[in-house]
Amino acid sequence: MSVSKAPKARAALTADDYAAGVLSGDRARLAQAITLIESRNAAHQKTAQEMLIKLLPKTGNSLRIGISGLPGAGKSTFIDAFGTMLTKEGHKVAVLAVDPTSSRTGGSILGDKTRMARLSVDPHAFIRPSPTGGTLGGVARATREAILVCEAGGFDIILVETVGVGQSEITVSEMVDFFLVLMLAGGGDELQGIKKGVLEIADMIAITKADGENVTRAKLTASDYQHALRIITPASPTWTAPVVTISSMLGQGLDVLWEKITQHKKLMTASGEWVTKRKAQMIRWMWTMVEDRVMTALRGEAKVKTLVPSLEKDIAAGKLTPSLAVEQILKAFGM
Repeated sequence: MSVSKAPKARAALTADDYAAGVLSGDRARLAQAITLIESRNAAHQKTAQEMLIKLLPKTGNSLRIGISGLPGAGKSTFIDAFGTMLTKEGHKVAVLAVDPTSSRTGGSILGDKTRMARLSVDPHAFIRPSPTGGTLGGVARATREAILVCEAGGFDIILVETVGVGQSEITVSEMVDFFLVLMLAGGGDELQGIKKGVLEIADMIAITKADGENVTRAKLTASDYQHALRIITPASPTWTAPVVTISSMLGQGLDVLWEKITQHKKLMTASGEWVTKRKAQMIRWMWTMVEDRVMTALRGEAKVKTLVPSLEKDIAAGKLTPSLAVEQILKAFGM
């Protein structure tokens, strides 16, 4: 009787394997490449960086759009309708959803692709929900690098969805070309629910669910936001953020919204700000990663880990100033 042999372990993929698969349009390899990027394993990170170097010549040719909005604003419904409209026009759309990480499982809380029912089965779209790892450093690195991989894979429009809370909005705005904020029409106090900082980074505001009995209210809300934007100095002398009303459910206003985005790209390209912004983002990305690496190394240093609890206790008790605590931490770190 013959004894069956155990199957050989699959050989680990090389940087060349990943790069070749991405460039050929292999969806499975694209997903694997992003998983590689998200890994915290040192060997995986080394392979990921080798892969990215090979892909860099094929990157940078997409339109990167950040999308944010308060809970209930309909981000997923909008992305599903907007992305489907774009693929019908011949575009290839990648959606990178920056999801919060479950503290219990470490996975993506918002990882269900059924939130974008049409786009998730569209052959010209790719949806990738990614856990942040609980840190903005995770967003800054993994999402930026995933953008590059998707561009090398032939996607000409990259939609980056944020959870719409806290510093993540600023982080995402610094990795995209256009930042869109979705807002709901409410009962007159809408402006109190949005931070001034969000208005300052928005390239456009879209009032969602402008359909049925909500049309008039949406128009009034749009007018309120347009007035609010007038007292904020635009980030660019070339562009003043417009406010539009849309209905993702009916597909109304999406063409106007897209027209505004393409107009923005034309104006920014003509003024030279498009290229300047991309270069500045890459340099900022470098320093963000430096800060993230240094903080990781500092927190992992044994002497620092031993020292910190007592320092925190002394600061809380009013026995030590934060400045002196910092000096002790840096001394323990060897600085």
